[in-house]
Amino acid sequence: MAGKLTVTAGPLTFDARFEEAAAPKTVAAFRKAMPFESKVVHVRWSGEGVWMPLGDLDFGIGYENHTSYPAPGQIILYPGGISETEILLAYGGVHFACKMGQLAGNHFITLTSNLDNLAEMGRLCLWDGAQPIRFVET
Repeated sequence: MAGKLTVTAGPLTFDARFEEAAAPKTVAAFRKAMPFESKVVHVRWSGEGVWMPLGDLDFGIGYENHTSYPAPGQIILYPGGISETEILLAYGGVHFACKMGQLAGNHFITLTSNLDNLAEMGRLCLWDGAQPIRFVET
């Protein structure tokens, strides 16, 4: 049974929900990796977002509910291929891309609280560097 999903990035905490109906395979694969911890840094090419570079980590999924333009508070997982596996969290306008060009990631989590802190999260990552990030379902 699904519990409460919490995302903590640096000193900021957000409630969130899994997009189970739209991205069931991505949600199931991510749940197997929880609690999920990483570092989040500011994006290089995509605009107002932060990302977790995950190298060759293979979640064993393909595309579902994928987008190149996540809205603020939406979290997408790029399963790898053209670029490395990564998770991106949009805090403003995003056009998801890498040095090879446009990418699309699976929208599988949406933040549901404290959205007024999204810009602060982006500022922290841009000006203060990598922040710890943790996804927990209780």
